[in-house]
This record gives sequence, structure tokens and C-alpha cells, in this order.
Amino acid sequence: MLAKPNRLRKRRDFSAVYQQGTRHNTAHLTLRARRRARDLSESALAVNLPTRIGLSISQKVSKQAVVRNRLKRQLRAGCRQLLLGLSPGWDLVITVRAGSLPCDYHQFLQELKQLLVASEVLNGD
Repeated sequence: MLAKPNRLRKRRDFSAVYQQGTRHNTAHLTLRARRRARDLSESALAVNLPTRIGLSISQKVSKQAVVRNRLKRQLRAGCRQLLLGLSPGWDLVITVRAGSLPCDYHQFLQELKQLLVASEVLNGD
């Protein structure tokens, strides 16, 4: 599990990321990222805010809950590894795309890093 401050849990937070966030895609994952601070006066506050991560896996990926939960566990483990390198003050939603079942943990981790660099959340601002 991710630490409580790093979890995106409320529906309104997910909705805000979907409506206002930027989207980046790879073959198996989609990342939506939204900076929580809206202007420069709030950006100083965003430095103290932890980055929150939410996961979304629909039944289109697999009808079996066991498979979906395994994918969520793999993604959480990847997020935990990358959490220290993330810029603070972001809300992220990671969505697994349909047809991702043959994908393994290392491929998910590589695609996740690629998405985070593309959205300037990892190793950048």
C-alpha cells in the first residue's frame, strides 16, 4: 500500500484530475497529472503537499477481480519505488488500458517511469 498522504481516494479529487489534468499514454498505461497549485502564490504551498496517486482498472482489462487486483498491486509497488523521486504537489491517476494482460511488472515500471518523465513529475518540475 501507499502511505495515506500519498493516496488519491475521493471521487472529487479523481474528477478534478480527469477534467483539468494533462494526459500521457503508452501501450499499456495512461497517466493523468494535475498540479494542485493553480497560481504562483499557491506554488510555494504545493512544495509542502505530498504527491497523491490513484489507480483505475476497469473490467475491460479483465473480468476477473483477481487479475485486476494483481495489476493494482504491481502498480502500487512501482509507485512506491518511484515516490521519492516525484515532485511534490501533484495529483496523479494511473489507468491500465485494455489489452494489458501480457504485460509484466518490469514493463509496467518502465512505462510508468516514461509517463512520469513525459509529464514532468519525475526528475523535473
